Amino acid sequence: MSWSPSLEHDTVLVISFGGQYAHMISRRVRDLGVYSEVLPYTLASEEAVKSRKPKAVILSGGPSSVYELDAPTVGDWVLRLDVPVLGICYGHQLIAKLSGGSVERGVGEYGRTRVALAERDPIFDGWGDEEDVWMSHSDYVASVGPRGRVLARSKETGYVAAMKVGDRVYGAQFHPEVRHTEKGLKLIANFLFRVAGARPTWRVEDLAERLIDDVRSRVPPGEKAIIAVSGGVDSTTAAVIARRALGDRAVTVFINHGLLREGEADEVLSSLRSLGLDPIYIDASQRFLGALRGVSDPEQKRLVVGRVFAEVFEEVARSDPSIRWLVQGTTYPDVIESGAEVGADRIKSHHNVGGLPEKLGLKVIEPLRYLYKDEVRRLGLSLGVPEGIVLRHPFPGPGLAVRIIGEVTEEKLATVRRASRIVEEELRRTGLYDKVWQAFAVVGDDRWVGVKGDRRAFGYIVTVRVVESEDGMTADWVRLPYEVLQRIASRITSELPQVTMVTYAITTKPPSTIEPV
Repeated sequence: MSWSPSLEHDTVLVISFGGQYAHMISRRVRDLGVYSEVLPYTLASEEAVKSRKPKAVILSGGPSSVYELDAPTVGDWVLRLDVPVLGICYGHQLIAKLSGGSVERGVGEYGRTRVALAERDPIFDGWGDEEDVWMSHSDYVASVGPRGRVLARSKETGYVAAMKVGDRVYGAQFHPEVRHTEKGLKLIANFLFRVAGARPTWRVEDLAERLIDDVRSRVPPGEKAIIAVSGGVDSTTAAVIARRALGDRAVTVFINHGLLREGEADEVLSSLRSLGLDPIYIDASQRFLGALRGVSDPEQKRLVVGRVFAEVFEEVARSDPSIRWLVQGTTYPDVIESGAEVGADRIKSHHNVGGLPEKLGLKVIEPLRYLYKDEVRRLGLSLGVPEGIVLRHPFPGPGLAVRIIGEVTEEKLATVRRASRIVEEELRRTGLYDKVWQAFAVVGDDRWVGVKGDRRAFGYIVTVRVVESEDGMTADWVRLPYEVLQRIASRITSELPQVTMVTYAITTKPPSTIEPV
């Protein structure tokens, strides 16, 4: 069994009721130095929760109504735990229902909302008598039950904005995990430290030796592990960990699937060699592109890429019978989005999680599976990974295949590759590249009539996507200056004769994902 941080750190369990915002709560807890894990409500039995010995429990929001048939729930045992409990939004309403209160359908509160404190409590230390919070709900707590006390109310509607049931069970109708709740992080800190007495011992920079020891302990002497590297921060950090753990028994493999960005193969090889990772380089471009021919469904494309990756790894492994393991840079969001965690909906398969066939033939080690992207970056810096790799924008394992809508063709691949390079170049030129989370271009099958050289043209539509995020679980579109957008559009249509229209994506995640497919 692999090592888990919960064995050494005070742990807060975030019980998820179906929304990815549970991970935003988890991230805020980790930001405050306390380790957290997300547990789907389907697994949150009383025995399962108590066996993890949490320091506190947080009940997340979710899209359901507590009075719906088959609504997500946990038993009323959650009110009798020996640790503090905080319910947020849906979790707040569920606490009210379980404690004898009532929940009704209301007028709804969305966005910035003013609340007034009705009673002082340690969880509101540092708050004024009135504060702005972020709401997103239509149901509301109509009564708090016989043991409940109202701690705050919405100024506009009078709805219960916060409550306390008994001594250490709290509910907040608003979202303290969202930055728009101006003192939300202060409330979470009060809950963790003043109410729960948690110790802030979680620092990813201190994990390096523990992760190295864990990989070393799992791979027996005489056996080797393939390290799958792409040049991104996740796989490179995992590779450095495995190399330090196993030395020459770590076989670094870099597969060029023909779906990389412009000039990326040479850049990756140079970066890996600078770290002492001299990879086996395999150019499998034609093999991947051949397997993708005729495939338009986005989920199938991801699965095809995962299958071919696995086939190549298996071939490398067959060349040396002592290779029994595969080390990957899987992170926590990868695990969740692929539905690898019970209770999580499959949003998209990642080639290193849901895209791998069941009979891989290699045992998998994922040293980063407990970490979010920004935590991996901090860990990478502590291991000496260069900033050029650490700060590089995230790039999907299936590469440009998921930035092409519909079938992957040579023309569309060349289009998206060059257009993405233009986007990156313009952001670097204006000093914006390192200030955004991700920036790229997308191309599909749609066409737009244009005029080029006084002649009618019928060309591709390129969509530019630039987002800001903390961990990839949620994202907002970046308000680029108009002159930067103009320069990007002008260069793409000028340098790519097959493109007649450039658009800019302005949808957040959720409801969309960052990558198009």
